[in-house]
Formats: sequence, structure tokens, C-alpha cells
Amino acid sequence: MQLSPVLGVVLWVGCAGSLSAQTTIDEHLRGIPWQRYQDEAVQLFQEYLRIDTSNPPGNELAAAEFFHRVFDQAGIPNRIYSYAPGRANFYAILKGDGSLPPVVLLNHTDVVQADPKKWRAPPFSGEIVDGEIWGRGAVDMKDEGLIHAMVMLIAARERLPLKRDLIFLATADEEVGGTGSAWIIKDHPELVRGAEYLITEGGSNLTSPGKGALYTIDVAEKIPFWIRMTAQGRGGHGSIPMSDSATHRLARAMQRVVDWQIPPRLLPAVEQYFHQIAPLQPEPWASQLLNIRKALHDPASARALMQDESYNYLLHTTIALTVMSGGPQTNVIPDTAYCELDVRLLPGDDPDEFLWKLRQVVADDRIEMQHLNPPHAANSSPTDTTLYRIIEEAVHLYNPKAIITPALIGGYTENNLYRSLGIVCYGFNPVEMAPEHDASQHAANERLPVEQFRRGVKLLYEVVARVAAQRGEGK
Repeated sequence: MQLSPVLGVVLWVGCAGSLSAQTTIDEHLRGIPWQRYQDEAVQLFQEYLRIDTSNPPGNELAAAEFFHRVFDQAGIPNRIYSYAPGRANFYAILKGDGSLPPVVLLNHTDVVQADPKKWRAPPFSGEIVDGEIWGRGAVDMKDEGLIHAMVMLIAARERLPLKRDLIFLATADEEVGGTGSAWIIKDHPELVRGAEYLITEGGSNLTSPGKGALYTIDVAEKIPFWIRMTAQGRGGHGSIPMSDSATHRLARAMQRVVDWQIPPRLLPAVEQYFHQIAPLQPEPWASQLLNIRKALHDPASARALMQDESYNYLLHTTIALTVMSGGPQTNVIPDTAYCELDVRLLPGDDPDEFLWKLRQVVADDRIEMQHLNPPHAANSSPTDTTLYRIIEEAVHLYNPKAIITPALIGGYTENNLYRSLGIVCYGFNPVEMAPEHDASQHAANERLPVEQFRRGVKLLYEVVARVAAQRGEGK
């Protein structure tokens, strides 16, 4: 599909003369009819949730066509990039004056599957019940994708004077294979190359009674490095055990792996995170997190930290034994057995070096190791940037008591792919939510408070408007 023909309507958006020289960004923001835009956002969000993009199979083309219609009506140049049957990425752009590099708003259009029998409201209904909007993708991540779209619509209609191009990119297949972003980076890197900043999912803004709100900005992710260990041995009848059977050999190797104590390594962003959340924790955790380097040098404190699931994964590369397979019959000793390890590499850890260390731990040359996904190094983004500072300032205007901190997330986002292009990438969600709403992603009864969604539209627009329309300090 070719670029939408309605180009001339919005090319004035980035012109310096679109607002008088005296007009400040604050005046621009004060003049926006927020209620009208927030009402529109809720209505479009309901429409978007009704599009079933369960992956597999995805059918993200339907979502791309939805955005094509919305952006065409607003006169914003856009294009659908189909790359497989039913699968498509969507791209739109508002041109700035070119004095600063572009900003990318990245979101994915696919969602995980949903069993309607386990839901209190249909998962693709977009219904509003008791002030909450229900639907698969309400939290991950059709909410943020629709807010990204509203940022583009408001910028175009309200003639935001852009120093940067503002790029909207909605990709397919993030939840399963990552083929949408992989296709963009391989076949059309020019769509995002040269961008300075990218905002997508990854951060979370959790509220809790008596503790306020904790905003995390994803600046780094651990990278999946999945490994299969296969043991070979003699097969035979189950009534005659063999010490060197494949299953026994594999069991001994697995025991050595799960007992392996990988030394902690404290990343600067993780140290900052611990310092920020320390006031929210009871003692003795508060003191230990505030002085995390000292705590890690104390054997008892380090052991306690490494045994706590909420802290352990932040401090080193982790290994989870997830799959075990041997023979199909109880009375048959198989000649082959295998297990699979979900390894999550810390930024800075080299996949090849880790695999070498794993072989030393296993210490059995009759166990074969192979990686199940393409290995690549984890990466991160700095926090001393204009965008990071603007996010902090905007959040504190929205919620003065909020705690804001960089975060390393144990899961995986597409940030890692785009950082490889030299882009500073942050996971930032502008919607505050209680833990029960955050926990509903990928679960039954996924839902989001409508009022917080409405406020998220305003918060993200203010962030993007400030970074895209004025020169700031920092990187």
C-alpha cells in the first residue's frame, strides 16, 4: 500500500511560523480542549479493543487498517507495510523542521490469546464496567498504542510546532516471534534510522494505598538466551538401571546447573532503582537497598537479596530450568534425554562467554548444548537525557509525590532491537494503575480504569510535545 495521498494537509505542522514566536509550549498545552480529546480517545480505545489480534495467528493487518482510517481522517501521512498474509506493520509521520532528530512512538498491535469462558466480560468487547474498560490488550499494550495515536492526532490538529519528526510505528508479532520489528529493521531501517528517542512499553506506574505511586522507566532489559542440553547414553530395559544412561547423566548435569551461584553484578540503573524504592520498603530491606553495594559485600545480606525473587533477577544473569524430556515409557531407559534452560542475560554479559562458563559447570562432554534463539548481547539506554528529564518533570506535575526510577526489566521488549540502531529507548507507560490491573495483562479479565487512561493521554502528550517542540538540556 502506498503512502496516503492526503499529505499536504499536515505538512505545516512542523513550520516555525505555525505559532507566533511569543507562543510558548506551556500556552500551547493550556489551550488544548482536553476533555474532547480524552472522550475521543476512550471511544477509539473501545474500537481498537474490539479488533481481535490474538497471536497466534495475529491478524494485525486489521489493526493496521484501523489506524490507517484514523490517520487518514486526520490527514496524517501514513502507510501499511504488509510482510506476510494477515500480518502488517503501520507507519505514520508528522514532519518537523529538522533541527533535531526524530522521536519514535513504538507499540505492538498483537495480543496474547484469551479464553472467553474465563472472562467476566467478553475479551474483545471493549465494554466499560464500573469505570473500567475491559478487553484483551487493555494493559498490554493497546492502551499505550491508542494513546500514541492520540498524541499524533492532537499534535496535527493543534499545530504543535515540531523541531523533530514525530513517528508512529505499530508493529506485528511482538508477543510471539518478533517478526514485525525484525522486518522493519532488516527491510526498512530508514523509517527509524537517525531517531534520537523512542518510547514504548516496559515501564509501569503502580499505585498502592499509603505508599503513593512508583513510576519505573525501562532503560534496560535482560535478553532471552534459551539453551537446550541433550544427553546421550545407553538405552535399555528399565529393570536394569545404568549409571551412565542419558537420563541419569542429564539429571546430574541439571543439578550442577541449578546449584550454580552466579556472582552478582550491580548495574548503575539497578543501583539507582534500589535507592529510589528503599523508602517504600520495611526494615531491614530499606537500609540494605539504600546501601546496596555494602549489602552485597556482606555474605548474609547478599544471600538474603539473592533469595528474594523480586530482587534476585536484577543482580545477575539468571537460569530457569523449564523443560525436561526423556523416554515415552516408564519401563524403557531412553538413549537420549534433554532439558531446556531459560537464560536471561544481564546487559554487558556476552552470550558466547556465558555458554563457555555453562559448559565448565556441566563438566560433561557427552552433553550437547545448543541455543534455541539467535544470541545477541543485551543493551541499555542512559538516563542523563532531555527526554528522561522531561518525563520526570511531567510526571511530578501530574503526581508530585510519585517516585520515579529507571528500571531493568526481567522480561523482553522491542527496545533492545532499536537500541542497536543507536536510538535511546525508554519503556514508559503514562497510565497509573493498581497492582490488580497490572497483574491482569496476559491473564483473564484484563482491564484498565477509564479515568487513568484519560489522564494518560494528557500526560504522554505533554511529554512528547515538550521533547519534540523545544530544545532541552542534556543529550
